[in-house]
Amino acid sequence: MTEPVRVGLIGYGLFGAHHAAAIAKTPEAELRAIAVPSEKSRQAASAAHPGAAIHAEARELLARDDIDALIVVVPNRLHAEIGLAVLESGRHLLLEKPMALELEDCRRLLANAERKSLTLAIGHELRCSSLWGGVKDLIDQGAIGEPQAVLVELSRFPYRQGSDGWRYDAARVGNWVLEEPIHFFDLARWYLTSAGEPTSIRAWANSRDPARPELRDHFAAVMSYPNGSYGMIVQTLSAFGHHQTAKVSGTKGTIWATWGAADARSRRPTFQLRYGLGDQVTDATPTKPAGELLELADEIAAFVRSIRDSVPPPCTGRDGYWSTRLCLAAEQSIVEGRDMDLIE
Repeated sequence: MTEPVRVGLIGYGLFGAHHAAAIAKTPEAELRAIAVPSEKSRQAASAAHPGAAIHAEARELLARDDIDALIVVVPNRLHAEIGLAVLESGRHLLLEKPMALELEDCRRLLANAERKSLTLAIGHELRCSSLWGGVKDLIDQGAIGEPQAVLVELSRFPYRQGSDGWRYDAARVGNWVLEEPIHFFDLARWYLTSAGEPTSIRAWANSRDPARPELRDHFAAVMSYPNGSYGMIVQTLSAFGHHQTAKVSGTKGTIWATWGAADARSRRPTFQLRYGLGDQVTDATPTKPAGELLELADEIAAFVRSIRDSVPPPCTGRDGYWSTRLCLAAEQSIVEGRDMDLIE
């Protein structure tokens, strides 16, 4: 019997606790250790996972010799620092999005993983979804011909504060385009893989609070491709519930996916996947439910498999670099009021 991948977790806030639970339920993984600075969080982690060692600092966990891979779930500003430390220690890494707050740090992460032949996965769990991944499956099967236009839209309630209010702190978030629209940029670029890479982006935004215009409560962006294809991202945070839609239109029709619930982590959502043209419509709704916690569990299982089988994870470091790059360019477009060039 093959030994399980020995996993350490850095960060145990609300989402980190969900990561820990998912690791513990992954048959091919073993949760060996958790590092979190908060005493209250350490107590919670110890109670929930008595078999895991609990550390106050990431460096204590990194000094262990019984860890094969690390999952990092910390505030955005720490991603590059801790991610680089993990790779330097010779461990495989699943790093929550955004990959980093600066492109140079993204490049450093990529270079370190490549130099050491380590798996670098980025936490875009929607790729593992039976619904949002089902859209990509239909595209790859040729259900709508060549994809030409993508719309990913989210309407939801305002962000929660996060541990110690970090989600509303610019120093820890970076910018608010990196907070959730980054997932939708990743999906749109994934769906338009056949078009190559986007070459320009234009974005617009405003805020519910005139004193905090940087919050980007209402956000829209369009990324353009050399062949005329485009992807549009739209988000509002001044609504209710959590309702997401993806539409991918091509030369032979449109795929339409919808998901709705009171909260992104709801276990009782409504969702649908359909595609067609004119009056020829096919219902392709997956039999497996879709939802953030289910997708997180599948993402961690896929990360473990990528290590064991030496195959790419669902979202690679290169993918994480591009989603970060699109968000940073979108923020710059908002500030400067112009199109931003993406040609490398």
